[in-house]
Amino acid sequence: MNESRAPETLLEAVSYFADEDVAHTYLANLRWPDGEQVCPKCGVVDSHYFVRTRRVWRCKGCKKQFSIKVGTIFEDSPIPLAKWLPALWMLANCKNGVSSHELARSLGVTQKTAWFMLHRIRLAMQSETFEKMGGEVEADESYFGPNARNMHKTKRERILRRWVKAHRIAVFGTLQRDNGEGVSMVRTKVLRTADTAALRQAV
Repeated sequence: MNESRAPETLLEAVSYFADEDVAHTYLANLRWPDGEQVCPKCGVVDSHYFVRTRRVWRCKGCKKQFSIKVGTIFEDSPIPLAKWLPALWMLANCKNGVSSHELARSLGVTQKTAWFMLHRIRLAMQSETFEKMGGEVEADESYFGPNARNMHKTKRERILRRWVKAHRIAVFGTLQRDNGEGVSMVRTKVLRTADTAALRQAV
């Protein structure tokens, strides 16, 4: 296949992105089409030093290293780009969508891993960018479910302690307000508990 042409079929996508170097270069060109990388630590825009053996850049400003995954939906994921990009191709080109089970069979990963990948890819499609939220981001949590305030007094006294709290769901949300382009971003996540440890991990 001609490397200058993007894959048009699933077979071509799997073959094209099987080489981690090719997948890395492809994603770098998508993220920085002008060839100048943006350091996620200090914000310096330049053609930073590329360490090919580790596939990382060394910033000319702060001298720290960063990879193509930093600040994107691929960050903190041990899954190689050779599997991320075919998964992205499948979800973008299948009209009826792709289930986590189907993706798991196609890529040779577990269903839980496939669900995680689909979740992040859909978030990227909604926000039309691979990059995560940045700048000033607001965060809060709330509970959804039966509200004791709306119940009759006799019913509320009978079930308040043993039922309402057990059936209310904790939901954590983050908000990045309008960045001047008329676009705000909201992301939510269901938590088993809303204690300090769980909220810190979600943040």
